[in-house]
Amino acid sequence: MSVCADDAAGIVAALQELAILLVEDDPGDAALVEELVGDEAQLRMHWVRSIADAGEYLTNRVPDCVLLDLHLPDAQGIEALARIHEYTDVAVVVMTGLDEERTGLAAVAAGAQDYLVKGRVEPELFGRSVRYAVQRKQAERATVALHASQMRARENARLERGLLPTPLLPNDSAVQVISRYRPGRDHALLGGDFYDVVQDHAGLVHAVIGDVSGHDPDAAATGVALRLAWRTLVLSGIVGMRQLQLLERVLLAERADRQTFATATTLVLDPVSRTVWVRRAGHPGLLVHSGAELHWLEVPGGPALGFVPRDAQWPSHELSLPVGTSLMLLTDGLFEGCVDAAKNRLGEQGLLELARDMIAAAPEQFVDDVIARVEDLAEAAGGLEDDLAILHLRWRSEAV
Repeated sequence: MSVCADDAAGIVAALQELAILLVEDDPGDAALVEELVGDEAQLRMHWVRSIADAGEYLTNRVPDCVLLDLHLPDAQGIEALARIHEYTDVAVVVMTGLDEERTGLAAVAAGAQDYLVKGRVEPELFGRSVRYAVQRKQAERATVALHASQMRARENARLERGLLPTPLLPNDSAVQVISRYRPGRDHALLGGDFYDVVQDHAGLVHAVIGDVSGHDPDAAATGVALRLAWRTLVLSGIVGMRQLQLLERVLLAERADRQTFATATTLVLDPVSRTVWVRRAGHPGLLVHSGAELHWLEVPGGPALGFVPRDAQWPSHELSLPVGTSLMLLTDGLFEGCVDAAKNRLGEQGLLELARDMIAAAPEQFVDDVIARVEDLAEAAGGLEDDLAILHLRWRSEAV
């Protein structure tokens, strides 16, 4: 390779701030490459003679570009490129002989960003090739990240339809339902929080809110299975203790590992008697709002689903729910988040006190204000870690 020193100086300026790893066993060719880039302090270049040496270097450092000879003592041709890709995902420009241009094209097809033919490399071509190779690699990464983001968004949409359905209620239902969901701070994928509301043929309104342990696709998929099973059981007329027993059987069959469990609270609301029956399986309590009063209610219950398979009991608790009274069911993501830099948690009492400051608002505004306030407090700790779900239920004022 021939090179002009003045031209090389111009290329060095264009390549400032790039770290380059040269993998070349021929000292003569290595010297020519070093002459191309010069010895400017801003351009960091490291030379190694084999794939093994490159691997040792790449274990601890990440260059912007690898200049790779395809004839090395421990790897030949496309194998050398594959070996480099095992160590790093940075831009690679391969160097071939005069009679190996086809090999260079094959290397680009196999994942290299460009190829240079030894003996034909001018300073301007060299600089442009390395610079564009780095840019193309960055564009490839951006494309991959965008595709992954789109895939996550589509998966989230499918999971959301399963976890967070539209309540199955007639237009004249006696119960008003306000539902909300917020993902955790990574926003990457829904967790295992789920809810549903269904009115049966007799006019009773059934509701469930639950939370599968874990924050991954397995938890979300298990939550979908439980929510669908619950709706099917309600529509089949299976309620009460038997319903929770069957939900536990579904959990045991669907969970990814034996440590997974799910909490849940189920309600049956009778618009004629203004009565609510509550069963609680390890789930947090609920907020009861009546006039100017707001209190935390934790009815007697049993363990979470999956804790003591086939042996658990979940007693029913009866509540009177006069007109003007509302119930807010929630998952623990609403109160277990940290609310300051010291990682102190809001807790159930903290949530209650916070919500009491907002009880004068209309129902939808009340729910949104509570969530907004909790999220504001969590900002000091980096945001809410866990998903949160809310079901707010109340009699419609026009209900008979």
